[in-house]
Amino acid sequence: MDIVREVKSFRFTILLHIFVSYLCNNPTNSGAVSLTTASIDSILASNELVFINFYADWCRFSSLLAPIFDDAADKVAQEFPVAGQVVMGKVDCDQQTEVAQRFHITKYPTLKVIRNGQPAKREYRGQRSVAAFTEFIKKQLEDPIREFSDLAELKNLDSKKRIIIGFFDRKDVPEYTTFRRVATNLKDDCQFHVGFGEVVRAMHPPGQPIVVFRPDVAMSNERDETFNGSLLSYDETNVWMSEKCVPLVREITFENAEELTEEGLPFLILFHKPGDMDVVKRYKDVCQSLANEKQNINFLTADGEKFAHPLHHLGKSQDDLPLIAIDSFRHMYLFPDVKDMETPGALLNFIKDLYSGKLHREFHYGPEAMEVLQVEGKIGSPDAKIPSTTPPESTFKKLGPSKNRYTLLRDEL
Repeated sequence: MDIVREVKSFRFTILLHIFVSYLCNNPTNSGAVSLTTASIDSILASNELVFINFYADWCRFSSLLAPIFDDAADKVAQEFPVAGQVVMGKVDCDQQTEVAQRFHITKYPTLKVIRNGQPAKREYRGQRSVAAFTEFIKKQLEDPIREFSDLAELKNLDSKKRIIIGFFDRKDVPEYTTFRRVATNLKDDCQFHVGFGEVVRAMHPPGQPIVVFRPDVAMSNERDETFNGSLLSYDETNVWMSEKCVPLVREITFENAEELTEEGLPFLILFHKPGDMDVVKRYKDVCQSLANEKQNINFLTADGEKFAHPLHHLGKSQDDLPLIAIDSFRHMYLFPDVKDMETPGALLNFIKDLYSGKLHREFHYGPEAMEVLQVEGKIGSPDAKIPSTTPPESTFKKLGPSKNRYTLLRDEL
């Protein structure tokens, strides 16, 4: 009997340990789902939307966010209970280093959106509250496509927006599934419109859906373009639509400045007066000829009234608008005369002078002194003791990710 009691006691002890271990690792079914190297791919593949908090336990901003994010996950799970629709997840970047590296995490906490298995271009940078997270999820799950019932409606679309229009026989075709998936990923960059059946029968051959890109014609000289690839290929469709929806020249605002700054490329910025769309259009046309430089520089426009502070650093005011400048995240350099931007090679040389160091040297020595040094062959030599001037400091660097909001892993700027 003693042996039986000992066996029972041993079994009870084992079961108790298993139960306690389960509680420690799975205290409740609430909160955000912990994602690991082993589980993340299946979660991403089986859900339309995954909203992930990349954190570190030692980061104080992560610690402040954790209970808020978990509470939001509970509320989202209640409001969207359908399996495969949305999951709020979290990744401990110290424990899951491969996952953190895969998603290029450089600050804690980083909040990323994954739609249909594809990382969205933009991180979440809004308010960190249950209400804000919940509202964000609701907007992300809204249908990005507007259906029209008459072709005449296409004449009244916003000409200041980049638009993609689909013409399909019906919704239950694989081509439309691809169209909708890509539209969901690019909903922040383009407007999407679609027509079906008799409404669009005159616009495409039967059984051959057509997708057309319409640029922001009020802001550029681009023309409508038809997709010539296969709508059965998600990758091919996504690449084409992404290139069309994300313009070469973007407007910088206080809302997107952090995002643009974190991309790490210097800014070539046209500062203009509000309403001066003619100079914006001309600037965009010039930048199109410099598209090969998009890996080296961000082409931007800025409202000169809203961004008066950078103008002040350049020694300029709104009376001097429009003007063009480069912000290298160390210094700002002024393009000599905005009237010359359409002179062949002028803006390209300005960009090249940044990377060659010429802009910096000229600010330190002055253009005239530089000419003398070049003639004498003394550029960079100890004999080049000429009174220097200091180029204006970058103002846009200060709009990047703040140390009062994130733990920055490295200085990317």
